[in-house]
Amino acid sequence: MNMQVQPSTGVTPPPPPNTLDDMRLPIPMMRDILLKTMFRKSTGTVTDAAAALCLPRMVTQELIDIARGQKLLEATGTLNANAGNEMGYQLTDAGKARALDALAQSEYYGAMPVPLDVYRQQIKRQSIRDIQITRQQLTSAMGHLVLPTDLLSNLGPAVSSGRSILMYGPPGNGKSSISNGIRDAMGDKIYVPRAIEYSGQVITVYDPIVHSKAEAVEDDPHSLRRKKGFDSRYVHCDRPTVITGGELTLDMLDLKYNPTARTYQAPLQLKATGGIFIVDDLGRQSEPPQSLVNRWIVPLEENKDILALQSGEKFEVPFDTLVIFSTNFHPNEIFDQAALRRIFYKIKIDGPCQEDYLKIFALVAKKKGMPLDETALVHLLQKKYPTIDNIYANYQPVFLIDQMISICDFEGIPYQMSPDLIDRAWDNMFVRDEVIVK
Repeated sequence: MNMQVQPSTGVTPPPPPNTLDDMRLPIPMMRDILLKTMFRKSTGTVTDAAAALCLPRMVTQELIDIARGQKLLEATGTLNANAGNEMGYQLTDAGKARALDALAQSEYYGAMPVPLDVYRQQIKRQSIRDIQITRQQLTSAMGHLVLPTDLLSNLGPAVSSGRSILMYGPPGNGKSSISNGIRDAMGDKIYVPRAIEYSGQVITVYDPIVHSKAEAVEDDPHSLRRKKGFDSRYVHCDRPTVITGGELTLDMLDLKYNPTARTYQAPLQLKATGGIFIVDDLGRQSEPPQSLVNRWIVPLEENKDILALQSGEKFEVPFDTLVIFSTNFHPNEIFDQAALRRIFYKIKIDGPCQEDYLKIFALVAKKKGMPLDETALVHLLQKKYPTIDNIYANYQPVFLIDQMISICDFEGIPYQMSPDLIDRAWDNMFVRDEVIVK
């Protein structure tokens, strides 16, 4: 029996580490991050250090005890009343020297990274390919859009597969809005690591620009009994959506190394793990579309990506992302057949028919407080659209109504539409071909 997993179903959270052994990180690396954090943030108690490292208090205490045993930390011998009468700790001279030496090797401090192999396990627990989107969920997420009746029938299986999608068709017909609707239909939450570790290198992943926290109040990272029960080295987030357009270049898909901090930042597709990567306006980038798709061949076919460190060492990371390509070009114009085979679903997004166009026009007018006028609409349909071969686009009602609103505001008259206002708005929607005398 094929069980459907609804997007509202909770994702299994990453279990919090109970001991240092659970961390699966080198002890010297963890010790150095502790020392750097205490040096940079002036933390002086186990509670403060645990909060800064995003670790349980007991695990942090283990780490502090190791540093004390190596004479890198010492107890201050005083209890701080403002910190719940906790014992205070400070760096020894040897500890300060070690912290400075460690900072010279890497400026990274704060949240302890998650080993890549541990993160792989969490990716499986929250895989985008385990989501089954229903027609009702997709319809609800796109209820504000007027779409052809068969479009959702094509989109639904494509989204539920978690595989790549190519949406193509004339501009201004909602390809970007549909992409955002797909994201909204997913609806559930996942866990994004603040940073991951591979081969001793730290790669920051959580990005507040890309990732939206699902909760305003985070879990208490240092309590003896954790209320929410997940590893606070992760942030509980909505499934991420990365949207790129004409600015996308191939080097944006590689690890970004900061030579000053000596740390790495995850590329866009790694930040989008468990969510959606939208390549909007494909064909407008400086890179040829064929080159961009060639970069995705291994990830799309094998569900893994290959990244490289500064040393040249290459390693695999999971690729668990729904990739949506959106273009105004016909696919045969920008791809060869081998590339098209790698994209699993090709969906054409056409402009609306006249009936759907009028529905969109009426919805926009109502939303913006513009009363409809039958004479103006007849003028629009019978006089203006024949001049462009009756080709309708989804963006046009918004454009025309906004233009008429601006004219009414300027003239100081109530919002209204008329054949004259339609003509004035229409003139701003298109530029006539003409010879400009210089």
